[in-house]
Amino acid sequence: MTTEYLVNADDIQIKISQGAKPGEGGQLPGHKVDAVIAKVRHSTQGVGLISPPPHHDIYSIEDLAQLIHDLKNVNSAARISVKLVSEVGVGTVAAGVAKAHADHVTISGYDGGTGASPMTSIKHAGLPWEIGLAETHQTLVLNKLRGRIAVQVDGGLRTGRDVIIGALLGADEFGFATAPLIVSGCLMMRKCHLNTCPVGVATQDPELRKRFTGQPEHVVNYFFMVAEDVRQWMAKLGFRNLNELIGRSDLLDMNRAINHWKTEGLDFSRIFYKPLVDVSTAVYQTEKQDHGLEHALDHTLIAQAKPALDDGKPVEIHTPIRNVNRTFGAMLSGEVAKRYGHRGLPDDTIAIHAKGTAGQSFGAFLAQGISIELEGEGNDYVGKGMSGGRIAIYQPKNCPVKPEENIIVGNTVLYGAVSGECYFSGVAGERFAVRNSGAIAVVEGVGDHGCEYMTGGVVVVLGKTGRNFAAGMSGGVAYVLDEAGDFDKLCNLAMVELEPLLIEDEILEATAHQGGDLETHGLVDIMTDMTRDDARRLKKLIQNHKHYTGSQRAKHILDNWHTYLPRFVKVMPVDYREALKKIEQAQASVSATA
Repeated sequence: MTTEYLVNADDIQIKISQGAKPGEGGQLPGHKVDAVIAKVRHSTQGVGLISPPPHHDIYSIEDLAQLIHDLKNVNSAARISVKLVSEVGVGTVAAGVAKAHADHVTISGYDGGTGASPMTSIKHAGLPWEIGLAETHQTLVLNKLRGRIAVQVDGGLRTGRDVIIGALLGADEFGFATAPLIVSGCLMMRKCHLNTCPVGVATQDPELRKRFTGQPEHVVNYFFMVAEDVRQWMAKLGFRNLNELIGRSDLLDMNRAINHWKTEGLDFSRIFYKPLVDVSTAVYQTEKQDHGLEHALDHTLIAQAKPALDDGKPVEIHTPIRNVNRTFGAMLSGEVAKRYGHRGLPDDTIAIHAKGTAGQSFGAFLAQGISIELEGEGNDYVGKGMSGGRIAIYQPKNCPVKPEENIIVGNTVLYGAVSGECYFSGVAGERFAVRNSGAIAVVEGVGDHGCEYMTGGVVVVLGKTGRNFAAGMSGGVAYVLDEAGDFDKLCNLAMVELEPLLIEDEILEATAHQGGDLETHGLVDIMTDMTRDDARRLKKLIQNHKHYTGSQRAKHILDNWHTYLPRFVKVMPVDYREALKKIEQAQASVSATA
């Protein structure tokens, strides 16, 4: 997600799981990733897209609360939703979601989805939405949390009767997907992954897309009919508005007319249970969550950056920072994106110099034109969702420890970054650059699972790496300094290959002499050619690292460049390399024709 995308959203949903394929992420085959989709998804044409089952920044309710806080900072007007799957125990999770200050929670049943879900999931995974919804509503009411959060249900809703049952079991809102899709022309051929949809819905084939006959009016008409059905059921039950229906599970009963041996053991008493609470306890959403945004340090940054925000005039800001200052820079980035979009401002228009220990999500969603230098250390999620800014972190000048032997930033740094630069004079924790899709980063060591699920960008590691490096890495390039010669044992080679650096003769000549810094900007030149001149690209990034952080490690490598250059290993995703070759051939063909 870019910062521009987030600030223009009314609702932002964190999809923890999906009812039709719980525990699995979606996959888009490479042959369906055309130029338009690649641009939207910040990936490469022809390379498959994997949505990893876990969110690698969420391993607890506290982590979820941090992500909700991050999103609320970048767009305070948007409603933050969390999607959960219907299962036994989901009520406890939903209570945690409410305590994490989500504005909205969705309970998703197994009966949703069309051909995009694996057949094994459709047949053998998930539970009916009624079970999860009933437990969620009852748990929230009993813990006096129901009034703080809106509850939505989805998973195969079709008619007004489904809406009424959902309301009686405790839902405020109702999600429809498959039914409107069918109204638009879907035949549920269950071949979405093949790019051969005969009615032009789930295909990028221009000839097949011509067959699409759906119109907005068809969907509008369908929902008018659903709404009329709801009104008729409400009239039969004697209610004037939907809020009066919410949570009235005492009005539900099992249909005893079904006479079958499989139904004899059914007991719906727990689904029909209505918590006994006093009249002051809310049974539907009645209040807004308190996100504590008034305490954000960004309010001070925005005030000081007003000349830059209003007129584009460069400003320089100095500020102390403490670990209670979470999501530093996100609110300011939201203001930049609102005014200037993803293009942002020119480099260093808003230059921030911070000193101290940062809290979680330092520089999250950092917009183009904002640069942050931190003399101190970062925490988890530094640079999460970066959208063009620059972060440099280095230890205090009087610190006696060796940066290359000590942690400078925490786990899950650069998670989902889209573009921008990061330079860390020290070692990062686990899952460095996980799901990075375009940012450039230089670091002096990483923990386990570095570059996991990465789809774009360039990562340079000037030190040791942990195990399982490049797991699920489908795009981008990593350069790793393999001094010990054992990186091949630490790297996950399922989707990548290790290559020596490609060095052209003139580059060898240029790197024979010592020193001689290049200019620190112009990184577009580095990114335009992903198949040649590895040495030039690598050296420029290390020079930038030295320039922004004063890294002694970078200085030592540059001073002994001819010795260190052969020790670097290039990590290259196989599909990514093939896709780049095809794109280059296509461009050459177009040029030849022109």
